[in-house]
Amino acid sequence: MVKLAKVDSVSITSNIEKQFEEVSSAFLHESKLVDQFRRHKRKLRISLTDRCNFKCSYCMPDHPTWLAKHDILSFEELYKFCEVMVKLGITQIRLTGGEPLMRKGVVNFINTLNELRPLGLQRISLTTNAYYLEKYAVELKQAGLDDLNISLDSINPDTFFNMTQKPLEPVLKGIHAAKDVNIPIKLNCVLVYGQNDKEILSLTDWAYQNGFELRFIEYMPLDQPEHWKREKVVIEDEIINVLSSQYSIYKLERSNDPATIYMLNQHFKLGIISTISKPFCQSCDRLRLTATGELFTCLFANSGTSVRPLLENDKEKDLINTILETVWHKKAGYVAYQAAPVRKITMHSIGG
Repeated sequence: MVKLAKVDSVSITSNIEKQFEEVSSAFLHESKLVDQFRRHKRKLRISLTDRCNFKCSYCMPDHPTWLAKHDILSFEELYKFCEVMVKLGITQIRLTGGEPLMRKGVVNFINTLNELRPLGLQRISLTTNAYYLEKYAVELKQAGLDDLNISLDSINPDTFFNMTQKPLEPVLKGIHAAKDVNIPIKLNCVLVYGQNDKEILSLTDWAYQNGFELRFIEYMPLDQPEHWKREKVVIEDEIINVLSSQYSIYKLERSNDPATIYMLNQHFKLGIISTISKPFCQSCDRLRLTATGELFTCLFANSGTSVRPLLENDKEKDLINTILETVWHKKAGYVAYQAAPVRKITMHSIGG
């Protein structure tokens, strides 16, 4: 087992300013959504619901309590927010959950979001566990969905069930249904020692043979620090070491994408999101909105800014000022404090 070296918090702090000063000009796109570290925001992730039919240990608390329907933003409120955000510089919107396909009306909402393309919206995406995807694949394509991120932590039925408490077969059917209607797919796998760490090659082989771009994600300390241990993290370098036994690997230059991208055998694209071993906060261009209307500037933030009252009262000027101020005060990120957030909202509510 490869373990992470202990991190000197003093050296981390002293290096933060240098890291942010070294951000390439390629990351600095025109946008009014800019923070104190000169990071411009182009991507918005919206949690449509906190409800999920899976029980992944790295995401779902042991005893979840679901939001009441009246606590969740309406699609009309969500559209108002998206319209303002696109005007301010957002070009990509990703719908998440919980499981977004559990919310009735999601297909119609995607169709409505297409009205924002003339204002600058370029991409509409969805992150899903694919359990219900077979039912919705055709409708999602017709609604104008540009791509899908699908959580797939194993292609071994037993491992998959142990990690999610759900059978694998409906997920695979959903993946192939989306492929049949030509929706681009990325697969996301969170690696956890003792659960699926021995399946790096088998999942990569499967994705490679089926032509699905794959991303491995380092296990992050989000909402249940008592469950998270550094020893459970499979780090980027170890993943590459395992893959190098079977594939030729070429590392691409980093962009503001959260993943470091590698080319396997010169044509297969594989990404690794290495929040723990190699934080990428200096190039972060993402914002998040919870289902209840809280704007989070970082996945690891301890709190968000409520924008719901401004949406309910149709106060666009106040909404814009609140958004700009919130974004400006975005902190350095995980790279600065390397710890789990202290908050009531959980990962299944803030969206992946």
